[in-house]
Amino acid sequence: MILHDPRVRRLARRVRVKARKVITAPPPVLAPEDTRLVPDPVFVISSIRSGSTLLRVLLNSHPDIRAPHEMHLRTLKLSYGESYTEKAMGLLELDHRELEHLLWDRVLHRELVRSEKKVIVDKTPGNAELWQRLHEAWPRARFIFLLRNPASVVASQMDSRPDKGLDWTVRHIRRYVEQVDAARDTLDGITVRYEDLTADPEAQCRRLCTYLGVEWAPKMVRYGRQDHGPFQVTMGDWSDKIKSGRVQEPRPMPKPEDVPEPLRAITRKWDYPC
Repeated sequence: MILHDPRVRRLARRVRVKARKVITAPPPVLAPEDTRLVPDPVFVISSIRSGSTLLRVLLNSHPDIRAPHEMHLRTLKLSYGESYTEKAMGLLELDHRELEHLLWDRVLHRELVRSEKKVIVDKTPGNAELWQRLHEAWPRARFIFLLRNPASVVASQMDSRPDKGLDWTVRHIRRYVEQVDAARDTLDGITVRYEDLTADPEAQCRRLCTYLGVEWAPKMVRYGRQDHGPFQVTMGDWSDKIKSGRVQEPRPMPKPEDVPEPLRAITRKWDYPC
């Protein structure tokens, strides 16, 4: 009979071996960009008190750009309810870090879909400490580096929190600006200066539109005519200036001798007088 033919048995064995190889082949390794719902979100990298809320509302006034309040992804975490949950995720090759990336991505995607816009921007100042993780989670992310004279940042923070004192404030701001500088040295992106943004918001918004791949929209500079949600503590600037709906003139540029010593090197590097 044909089933007893040695040639047929050898062929059958080869077929079984190939079938086992197909069945037991490991699943493909997925890169982050293969699983992101938002493949190229935009992140503003800035210190606190650098005008990021102003930048946000200008961008959010564009019909194709959604720039919500601060998202605080850095503090949005997950936990395993049971030890076997972690094991189950491990069998899916999902570690804790990547699971958080998926969570962050889902939050951004939901907000983008809800807005019915094309581009989403997160401007949380805490991103200055998260930039490496953001780049890991979204290799195609885009970055806006928002600079402001560090001495002006200190002065603005002192106005907001005088109880902290000057020495503490300088140390606090130095930590932020050094992270911004490190990100700017490492990542591709566009740099915007707060002083330029307030002096000529249209010119800077045009630059940003080109970088983000959207058409310039004149309504951007009239941000007070749009709804940007409430201005409140921990969600960005809540001062009367931002609530006015108009781009305000910045405080006078500090004199070079007024720049605190710990901030002088980076002030010079950013081409501010010092």
